[in-house]
This record gives sequence, C-alpha cells and structure tokens, in this order.
Amino acid sequence: MKDTAQPAAAHPSAVAAAPVLTSAVPNTGPAAGNNDVVLGGSGFTGATAVKFGATAAVGYIVNSASQITAVAPAGTGSVAITVTTPGGTSNSVTYTYTAQPALVSVSPSQGPATGGTTVTLTGSGFSGATAVKFGTTAATTYTVNSATQITAVTPAGTGAAPVTVTTPGGTSNSVFFFYLNAPVLVSVSPAQGPSAGGTAVTLTGTNLSGATAVVFGATPATGYTVDSPTQITAVAPAGTGSVAITVTTPGGTSNPVSYSYVGSPVLTALTPSQGPTGAGSGVTLTGTGLTTTTAVHFGAASAAFTVLSDTTVAAVAPAGAAGTVPVDVTTSGGTSNSLVYTRVAAPEI
Repeated sequence: MKDTAQPAAAHPSAVAAAPVLTSAVPNTGPAAGNNDVVLGGSGFTGATAVKFGATAAVGYIVNSASQITAVAPAGTGSVAITVTTPGGTSNSVTYTYTAQPALVSVSPSQGPATGGTTVTLTGSGFSGATAVKFGTTAATTYTVNSATQITAVTPAGTGAAPVTVTTPGGTSNSVFFFYLNAPVLVSVSPAQGPSAGGTAVTLTGTNLSGATAVVFGATPATGYTVDSPTQITAVAPAGTGSVAITVTTPGGTSNPVSYSYVGSPVLTALTPSQGPTGAGSGVTLTGTGLTTTTAVHFGAASAAFTVLSDTTVAAVAPAGAAGTVPVDVTTSGGTSNSLVYTRVAAPEI
C-alpha cells in the first residue's frame, strides 16, 4: 500500500524588529567624554553596539528592552547616537559635545567674609551653566548673562576661595576670590572737635587697609589717609552733637566709635577788666562752652588758668606793657571772640 502521508509544512523563523531610539539624557556632554548617557526607546535586547557618530561608546549596559546606559566617548560638535541589535540599527538621536568652560577673571576679586558681594565672571563656554562655586560652596545666586559672562553673588567664606563654573562641558579652571575680615575700630583721637569741622583725627583699629570710606554720622570725612592696616588719619567734616565714625573696606563696615562736635566758646565778661602791668592778677572769664578750655591768651601771651565750670574760667594775667590787650579762650570747639583787658601802669612817685 502506497504511503500517501504529506510532509509537514516548513515555518519561517521570526525576524527581530530594529530598535527604536527616542531620547538621550543628557543630550549634551563634555568633549572629553566619559559621562553617562541614558538612552530611551524600544527593542534594545541583545544590543551589539552603541555609537556616537562613528565612534563606539566607551561602554554600555542594556538595562532593559527600553533603556541603555552608555558611556560617551570623546568627541566634538553634534553627532548621531545609534543602537545596533540583531534586528538592525536604530534611527538616530542627536548628542552635542560642549567645550569645557574657561574662567579668565572675577571682578571684584575680594569682598567681606559674610558674603553678599555681586561679582562678574568672564571667560568662555558659560552657556547652560549648572553650577558656580566658591571653593566647595555654591554661589548664593548666579545669572548666565552670555556665553562669556556670569553674574554671581558670593556665599560666606574665608581666605582665598577658588571660583569655578560647571556646564555640560565640564568644570572650568579656577580663579581666586579673596574673603576679607571686616574692619574694627578701637579708638579715635581726639574724640571731639569744633562744629565747623577741619579737625585731624587718628583712627586706630585693625583690617583698615583698602578703606573706601570714612564717615562721621552720615557725612563723609573731608579727607582721609590710610597710614597702615591699623591706622587712618581723617579730617572731620562739619557737624553737630555726637556722631558715629565708621570705616568701610572691601571687607565690610566697621563698628562705630563716638565723636562729639563742640560749639565754639563765647566770652561775655572779664572781671576785673583791668589790672597792673605785672604778672599775677586774677581775672575771672565768664561765658559759655568753656569746659574743654585748652588755652587762655592775653594778646600773644599764654596765661595760667583753671576751668571752674562750663561758664567760668579763672586765669592769671601775664605781665605786659600798659594799654589794652585782647583776651580769648581756645577749646575743643575752637577759639572764642575776644574781650579787652587793660593794663594800667603804676603811678610814678
């Protein structure tokens, strides 16, 4: 009997679909490569190659059928990423190599340790900056003005801090920002002067180098000279009452020290208003603003004196020729008006 059985039909083997790429995160990176890039899509199982342009990835891991983590090779410009599997080669997504940022300068290059200084960073490759750091501390805030300029606000810090900018292209070289301690005032001498101003005062303290302002209350000093890190000579402006002197440097503004403006003295009477030509006659000077009296003059001659109160000074008239002589008083507030004292010659016998 003839066997009439038919042979079994042959079934073609299944063909895998080509992979599909939908994303690369991040899609930019440094020209030096070696950064991780996560590829999203489908059909990644059994991937045999991942390429950035014509260059193979440094390495890659197939996390799942829809995700691959690849390590970018070095490169330049924009390149097409592709994934190859037994099913073929995927479509491409664009990946852009970014040049490493370069810092040229920071201005100003110094500021207070408390931070808060607005500085301008200049250089290149700043687009897309993801961090600005002063040492290991992030800037309080920063704004990318252009590919060549960033404005940042310094955090608190100490000493010399290396400033760096990080972008998708990497981290820049560093330039230094110097944190300065605030000035400290210890004393002012003299601590008072005339309301008209013009008194040269010596301020002592620490961290006074680079002073940018010396202020009496709200009024700038008429002029000042930084003698050393511990001393400033300033000229008091006009003013009234007691005011706080402060010094400002790139490190900040100092504590205040007190300075008092003293009104000019006024003489109203001499008692007696005449005396002998010889020395030794007592004269009482009456007026106002006499407390800080530093000198009493009969003409050009200095007289010995005692301050009794703000309104009274007892003086001893020096010897002089017969006739009139102007008497005045000098205090911290200046020199008074003058009153006339008359010396009378002794009668001849």
